[in-house]
Amino acid sequence: MLFGRKRKVKIDENRLPRHVGIIMDGNGRWAKKRGLPRSAGHSAGAEALKKIVTEANNLGIEYVTVYAFSTENWKRPADEVKYLMSLLLDYLKNAEKNLAGDNTVIRVIGSRAELGDEIREQILKTEKLTEHNTGTVLNIALNYGGREEITRAARELCADVKDGLLDTESIDEKAVEDRLYTHGQPDVDLLIRTSGEMRLSNFMLWQVSYAEMWFTDKLWPDFKPADFRHAVNEFGHRGRRFGGI
Repeated sequence: MLFGRKRKVKIDENRLPRHVGIIMDGNGRWAKKRGLPRSAGHSAGAEALKKIVTEANNLGIEYVTVYAFSTENWKRPADEVKYLMSLLLDYLKNAEKNLAGDNTVIRVIGSRAELGDEIREQILKTEKLTEHNTGTVLNIALNYGGREEITRAARELCADVKDGLLDTESIDEKAVEDRLYTHGQPDVDLLIRTSGEMRLSNFMLWQVSYAEMWFTDKLWPDFKPADFRHAVNEFGHRGRRFGGI
């Protein structure tokens, strides 16, 4: 784990993470430090995301998953939740214009049942508009929780067994992975969390099993492409043994 100490090392293109997960933390604190409403922090965070996704695409990273709204975030004040949803809706409406120019594929992972009709329709439209792009795949984790994802996969496995489509002896890790929101994608190689917090917060519990973790005290709106490159640099110098020696 590293906190801000930088090395002047050129990124090794042969040791790039295929999949980067980002817990974008600190929008509210960023706004508070400036005497601004929390909504201003979320807007600044959305702008930071555009720059980081563009940088990831320029580097050739295949997948980026960002924690936009968790299943627990519904506990926040109603006005903040309403603003976050409107911001996410606006982001999706403009994502094709802002990010698809970088050839980005946009997917939304998480439970859609609790979302409004307008945002569900926009998710489908944005995914359809970008599905044939060949650049970085951006997974936006919206109403997402790692426990909910695994519970959902278990429920699907039970249903398949009950319907005679699967026997219990055939249930292995791949059977579970095939029922996750990220099915068909590699596990997370590098997990980045901003704002100095050091916990997973129910983010991609299955997929980060062997991820390298990188933390920074910077608040998310202050996280720059140079910081992202630094995290990727550090990843390239980590020794990954996956339980071996």
